[in-house]
Amino acid sequence: MTAKAKANYLLRGAIALVGAVIVFLGLNVGLGGIPTLGWQGGSAPFFAITDTTIFAVRNSHVRFLGGVWFGVGQLMLAGSLAFQRLRTVLIALAAMIFVGGLARMSGYEPSVLFSPEIAPSLLFEIVIAPLLAFWFWKAERQPEAGKEMRP
Repeated sequence: MTAKAKANYLLRGAIALVGAVIVFLGLNVGLGGIPTLGWQGGSAPFFAITDTTIFAVRNSHVRFLGGVWFGVGQLMLAGSLAFQRLRTVLIALAAMIFVGGLARMSGYEPSVLFSPEIAPSLLFEIVIAPLLAFWFWKAERQPEAGKEMRP
């Protein structure tokens, strides 16, 4: 196996892994709403609902965002299978994740941002996602079967 083939498998494996994690997180929030399904641990109650109508509206919005996140994961998984066709989509998704990390920082609370519960996600969003985007951008373009490369 050539070095290029190994790099290609590594890239596709990384995309598939990231996609699978994002799908998992999207389902956890999309199906579980604000309290989630508890797949990330911590099933103890953490809030009391004082207005059921407002909670239902906000819970609906959170479920929507979980569904969007699930869709991002699905696109990542598809990108692991069709990298050349979805290359620019993958770069855009990585950029969106970076922007999401910046948005997370807008509620600047160092004790929360750098806690063991948030810091790994923030590290992925602010550091790893841009590195992935750069990797996607730099990955060697390969012609699709039956098509020639355009300059």
